[in-house]
Amino acid sequence: MRKILVVVMILTAVAAQAQVKPIYSPNVDAKVELETAIKKAKKENKHVLIQIGGNWCPWCIKFHKFIDENVEVKRTLNENYVFVLLNYSKENKNEDILRRLEFPQRFGFPVIVVLDGNGDRIHTQNSAYLEEGSNYSEKKVVTFLKQWSPAALDPKNY
Repeated sequence: MRKILVVVMILTAVAAQAQVKPIYSPNVDAKVELETAIKKAKKENKHVLIQIGGNWCPWCIKFHKFIDENVEVKRTLNENYVFVLLNYSKENKNEDILRRLEFPQRFGFPVIVVLDGNGDRIHTQNSAYLEEGSNYSEKKVVTFLKQWSPAALDPKNY
């Protein structure tokens, strides 16, 4: 009986660990969310950074976790961008938005799109170039975020 109880406790712990809170929501109205982000970015003189992917994608979840846990990346992101997660899954591919963004899914997932405060696409980033080993590189991600920031694209700074 004791062995059965131990096995049940172990299986319960493993199941609890396996239940990861989803970061992408197929049910969110992405058009409304994106328009809200664009308005906020314009008001705050920022750009919009869209991370496109899905809960089915281990690298998408890894990138989101990397951003969330890395202080320098998170600071640089928050100072320069309004951040949006855009779902791509069998439940909702958001094809109309991806068409408007010129089909960024061609680069794989996650893919990152930068919009200016007017909602115009200014860059699409294949996230593979931000990787280092089995994770993402702080240096590469921070450099990317700085190179596409509003200040970096302001001619007054040259």
